Amino acid sequence: MGQFEAGTGSLSIVFGIFTLGSLTGTIPASYFPDRFGRRFSMFFGNAVLIVGAVITANATNKGMFLAGRYLTGLGSTCAGTSAKSYLAEMAPAHSRGAYLGFLNSLPRWLYSVGKRDEAKRILTKFHSSSNDPDSPLIELEMREIEEKIQIDGVDKRWWDFRPLFRTRADRYRAYMTILIGVFGQLSGNGLITYFLPILLKNAGITSQDKQLTLNFVNSVTSYIGALSGSAIVDRFGRRRILLVSTTTIAAILAIVTGLLSSFGNAARANAGITFIYLFMVVFSFGWTPMQALYPAEVLSYEARAKGLAFLGVITQLASLINTFGLPVALQRIGWKVYLVFLVWDVFEVIVIYFFVVETKGFTLEEINEVFESPNPRAYSEKLQAETREARKASTEG
Repeated sequence: MGQFEAGTGSLSIVFGIFTLGSLTGTIPASYFPDRFGRRFSMFFGNAVLIVGAVITANATNKGMFLAGRYLTGLGSTCAGTSAKSYLAEMAPAHSRGAYLGFLNSLPRWLYSVGKRDEAKRILTKFHSSSNDPDSPLIELEMREIEEKIQIDGVDKRWWDFRPLFRTRADRYRAYMTILIGVFGQLSGNGLITYFLPILLKNAGITSQDKQLTLNFVNSVTSYIGALSGSAIVDRFGRRRILLVSTTTIAAILAIVTGLLSSFGNAARANAGITFIYLFMVVFSFGWTPMQALYPAEVLSYEARAKGLAFLGVITQLASLINTFGLPVALQRIGWKVYLVFLVWDVFEVIVIYFFVVETKGFTLEEINEVFESPNPRAYSEKLQAETREARKASTEG
């Protein structure tokens, strides 16, 4: 990589070309899943991703390296968008957040293309504990899918994103998708993910070997945080985890700002770096699982593929601020960048508290009912309370 080594400007180009590929990937991601099915779209995206990775790994010049980065961005967006739809639509409501397996096909898509019996077979296999196709649960889910598709239809015009904003309920769902896309990129995580070596250097850690080691440690601890969040999201709920994690990272940024606001003190610098790592653990715990899960849950079936492609556009546009804005900010205002993200994270907490809807434990069809209500956030909390009371009564009885 020495032949491509440069400053923050070149880093921005390297990250930016991936972003450009990701934006391009939203085109097949909005068309392929509804036209050919989620599995084909995942296959196509992963095939492009592999080609891009091979080109990048064997790059002998900057143009070849950037071409590989472009293809990996395109492929990852197409594959990832389809996978989110696939898993959200296949997983049982009680374990959707932690669902990790790849399954055989897709009941809602199968039903929409006339394969009712196959859709019922898949639901029976993965949602019925007794493997009974005539169980009340399977019959209820089939009726919900049938009713939803008959009412709303399945829009195959990939270029038309108006279904995302057609009704008040659709707009609320779209706003939740935008919220996840923007907040998931601009909470301060991009600053650390893209420019950790620069932050370490600013904190007084100049050894390249130590920077590489600390970068690796950050990846491992962030991964552990994300796994932990995925494991408990179905127990504690989406809204609570987002509130707690965002409040916590705001507090951590306040501490980091205080520790790194002056230079020359090694103890303060080391403490500041420690809290930067803690920030990424907490962010990964709360936000990494939610970026894949929450938009796929709140979007209606007929708009899910397009909505997730739209999420990709929003996410990549937000990441452009990280890619091209942060290098300038780091050069001009230094440690005050932490203060900017601190203020923004406080704003995020307020927005999450007043607007984010809880979806824990609901089927995708029940989530549609929530968003059709006059106040989705309040209605979801009411349903959650009723569910808890019903379970308590059942246990006592």
